[in-house]
This record gives sequence, C-alpha cells and structure tokens, in this order.
Amino acid sequence: MHDSYCELLLPFASSPELLEQYTNASGGIRTGMLLEHLDSLAGGIAYKHMLGPGVEVLSKDQGFYIVTASVDRLDMLAPLYPVRDMRLSGQVIHTGRSSMEVAVRMEALEKDGREQTIMLGRFFMVCRDARTHKAAPVNPLSLTTAEDKQLFALGETHKDRRRARTSAALDRVPPTSSEAEELHSLYLQYGNYGTSTGKSENEPFVGPDGLQRVWMGDTRLEKCMMMFPQERNVHQKIFGGYLMRLAYELGFANAELFTGCHVLFVSLDGISFAKPVPIGSILRLTSHILHTTQSEKFPGLIHVVVQANVVDVATGKEQTTNDFRFTWCTDHNIPVTRKVVPKTYKEAMLWLEGRRALEMGAEIRTLRYAAGGPGIHGTEPVKKSDDAADGENRVGGGWRDAEEQQ
Repeated sequence: MHDSYCELLLPFASSPELLEQYTNASGGIRTGMLLEHLDSLAGGIAYKHMLGPGVEVLSKDQGFYIVTASVDRLDMLAPLYPVRDMRLSGQVIHTGRSSMEVAVRMEALEKDGREQTIMLGRFFMVCRDARTHKAAPVNPLSLTTAEDKQLFALGETHKDRRRARTSAALDRVPPTSSEAEELHSLYLQYGNYGTSTGKSENEPFVGPDGLQRVWMGDTRLEKCMMMFPQERNVHQKIFGGYLMRLAYELGFANAELFTGCHVLFVSLDGISFAKPVPIGSILRLTSHILHTTQSEKFPGLIHVVVQANVVDVATGKEQTTNDFRFTWCTDHNIPVTRKVVPKTYKEAMLWLEGRRALEMGAEIRTLRYAAGGPGIHGTEPVKKSDDAADGENRVGGGWRDAEEQQ
C-alpha cells in the first residue's frame, strides 16, 4: 500500500520568494492554491499506484487515464497561521474495480522538527480506458500489514457511507419528518411574513431569534471566465484543481459579503465532477449561501455552494460540470446576524442539504475534539518527527488514526 505514497514540500517559512506567490490579503497563505496542489497530488498518487513507484514521467500511450470523480471531504484541523513550511502527502488506501480512494494530509513543519497536522481529506479517483473512455480496471492493493488492512477497511466504510448518502439524497427521496418540520417552522417564522400581513416580502424583517432574513436567491454571486490552455491537464481539459481554487475564492468572497467580516475555512464538504471543462469554453461560476448556524465553538458557520456551468456561446445553453460545497466560520467569534431563507421548493432542498452538511461537519469536529484535537481555533499538541519519516513509516498508525476521525 505504501508504494503509492507521495509528498510535496512547500517551504513557505524558509523561502520568502515562494511565500510571496501564495500570500493572501491578510498576510496568510491562500487556501485555494493549497487545494489546487492537493488535487494535483491526488492525481499523481493515483498514477503512481497504476504505473508503479519507479515511474517518474507520464507517457501518452499508457492506454488509460485517471480523473477525479469527487472529493469526499477536506477538513481543517488547525490554523494555517503562523506561516511555516508545509508538507502535502498522501497515498491510496482503497481500491475498487475501477476506482481508488486517495487520503491526503497537510502538515506544518516547525523549525525544531515538530509537526502539526493542518488538514485531512479524501479524493475519489476513477480510471478510464483511453480509447473507449469506459471504466478501466485498477491495480488491487497489496495488504501486507495490519495497518494496511485497517486502512482498507476504512475505505470500505467510506464507500458504504457514500452509498448511504446517495440513496438518501434529496433529489431521490423526500425530506425526513424532522427536516419537514424544521422547514415548516422556518416558513412560519420567516417565510410567511408578508403574505399574512399584507406587507411586501422584500421589506426588511427580523425574526424572533433576532436574525435578519435574507432570501437565498439574494445571496447569489457569480463570475464568468474564459478557459485558457495554460490551465490544462494531461488530458487537454481544464485542470480540476484550478476549478477548485476558482470556486473556493468565489465562495470565500460570498461568505465575507454575507457576514460582513473575515471568515476562516472550516471544510470542503464535497465536490462532484460531472463533466470535463473544455479549453476555450466560457465558465460561469455561481455561488449561493445555503445555510448558516452557530454552536458553542463557532458563533457563525456559513455553508456555501458554488456551481460551475459551461456556457454554449451559440445557443446560450449551460451544462453543469461541477458542484462545490464549502463551510467557513466567522473570525474572532463574531456571531452571524443574518439568516438564509428559501423561497422555492428547490431552494428549500438546498437549504436542507446545507443543514445536513453542517451537521456532518459538527459530528466530525466532535470526534476530533474527543480525540484531543483543537480545531481551527486552537493549537494542537505537536509531535517530534521521526528521523526515518519516509513514505513507508508515515503509513500506518498516523494515517489510520487521522482517517478514523473522518
């Protein structure tokens, strides 16, 4: 299993020139660019699993290609600040007939050799025949250690959870009774205002919980871009990691406009890659705030969707290529003073999807806190790096413990 291990070092603390390329407006590191690197790393890991650890150059005639089908999750476990050197690493932990699950990790490297896990995530890659573009078989994993078997079992658990989420998706089955009750309560408190009083639904309204109502449709934020060949991947399509960065930055801007304050990245709650984005196409990215909530540790949590559509210039028709889901929290524990309210049934289903995503994120963070982790507001106890921290030694307990919290 460890043969697929790859890592990428980003010496931000020791290279001012590199840091300058990644610095954001707040003096920190651009998270969207790190997500772009993680997608590229996951692709490299998948090809390494297929071609073997000794292959360093990707040829054009290997008879197959690998694409990112989805990203299950990426969770922030600790702050990116202060700026330190970063190590991005990962490996294949599970294989199906034509699919691979790649676990990735981002770690901060202290000057004294200590390490701190910053982010964990999972990419779901699929293999395609280069001629027919149909599913192609992948190499099975060789499970030689107890840790290998435990990681593979975790991959099986993740697969079962994906199936369960798919079967319970709101585009397949109706909401649960508790979700329907929650929606009805929201309608009585916020949505019915205007129709029952004779006042306009567009007038400002503050609900019984003191939050200002904002219609979901009014949170729309979008941008259109031409897709240039400089951002192409090895398949001559637009690189998925680049799309992740664009979506992240638009969602971030929308979250800040909605809250009126600086926000911190909490999690990427899922990405679906439905179709490739061709070079030369016009891409329309559209973002909405789907749900907001608060908790003891997070006075303000904002769940955002970004949808990517390719626009046909001749007909004006659009095809959805990607769906991105992100969660941010308000910085400095600033509470959210606005509440997103759906108007239509479709928006209501999106509102419930956002609610489900925030509930899942809360469950994962609860497990993390129970295991002694700090979350993005704390400082995780850091550990001394082993001298022989190569790919094989980094597999096993560290990966297993980290994955079990997801």
